[in-house]
Amino acid sequence: MYAFVRRRCCSNTNYYYQFLKPRGFSALIKSSPCSINDAQHDPNNSVLVQGEAGSRMAILNRPSVLNALDNSMLVRLQKLYQSWEDNPDIGFVTLRGRGRAFCAGGDVVGFYRSISIGDLDAIKEVFWNINNLIYLINTYMKPHVALLNGITMGGGAGISIPGTFRVATDKTVFATPEALIGYHPDAGASFYLSHLSGYLGEYLALTGDKLNGAEMIACGLATHYSLDAKLPLIEEQLGKLMTDDLSVVESSLEKYGDLVYPNSNSVLLRTETVDRCFSHDTVEEIIDSLEDEATKTNDPWCTATLKRLKEVSPLSLKVSLRSIREGRFQTLDQCLIREYRMTIKGLSKQISTDFCEGVRSRLVDKDFAPKWDPPSLQQVSEDMVDEYFSPLKELGSELELPTAKREAFM
Repeated sequence: MYAFVRRRCCSNTNYYYQFLKPRGFSALIKSSPCSINDAQHDPNNSVLVQGEAGSRMAILNRPSVLNALDNSMLVRLQKLYQSWEDNPDIGFVTLRGRGRAFCAGGDVVGFYRSISIGDLDAIKEVFWNINNLIYLINTYMKPHVALLNGITMGGGAGISIPGTFRVATDKTVFATPEALIGYHPDAGASFYLSHLSGYLGEYLALTGDKLNGAEMIACGLATHYSLDAKLPLIEEQLGKLMTDDLSVVESSLEKYGDLVYPNSNSVLLRTETVDRCFSHDTVEEIIDSLEDEATKTNDPWCTATLKRLKEVSPLSLKVSLRSIREGRFQTLDQCLIREYRMTIKGLSKQISTDFCEGVRSRLVDKDFAPKWDPPSLQQVSEDMVDEYFSPLKELGSELELPTAKREAFM
């Protein structure tokens, strides 16, 4: 994972940026009109723009819903990013959220409503666009800085972790909680989680457990750490820069960096237990291992982890585990294409209604009593899991990414 974090900080990166200028995103954006000249400073706009001189900052501007991504945001971000990449006067791009979240992920309640009225095409459009945006950020020809202050989950992690720099703070809360709502970690999560040290990725994917900023920097999900109170200074410093030099941008971030370590309760200090329990081939074996560990050690962490796993959709547990394991042997673009397939399969209700049931129970009715289908691990057949990973066929086109024109860094 540490090699992944350093992938763009090597000495020849600027040379690579200078001579490799891929194009080709415009044709892949699926939606209607969104001009970068449309009221850029309008507070009603879902993405605000700031910047003078040599950089631009995009600000996710839906604070009332924790900056959850909807299609209009995704389309606007893609067009802004493409325009900025083409502009030789802009050296780098910064992304942050407004309010108490960086980005809580996709607008899952919106997806739930679209499914309820049978509008699967609207969902396809959103996930097509978010995966193309993630790929654009990963292949971006200019330094990209994400300020992960506050809640950073799901799609929020997806549009930040593939970029050059990620600044975590004392207010950062990271998680991939999708399995808790009958879904699976997506937005590139099967790539970056599977490349964490040991089996931490499996633990995070299956339990949906949270990491704070100190833990993000310790495990490599973030590249820098700074206190929330220093972010205005960081933004001011970045705003003065006129450069596309990675080392200059990095030095500016380090100027306000803080040294921090995970606390004594952190899961990162339980790596041996996590690896021992979550390295097994099946969810059933993982649970058996945790139960054995709990019996031997009487460790409250094991008991709490077991309780969390038993609250998750059994089908999502099996699908998510397989997704992380496949991600270990795939590139980011391959993971995105596979995750898109899994998403359309999962949200079409042809295999299970767990996503709708999970969103209903946690976010709509809030009774926290989902009725999973199937209700137990024993009733989840191998065929059901296989179906998530099979070609879409009658459900529509497979995800297209401009891999021939933009070479992925990961």
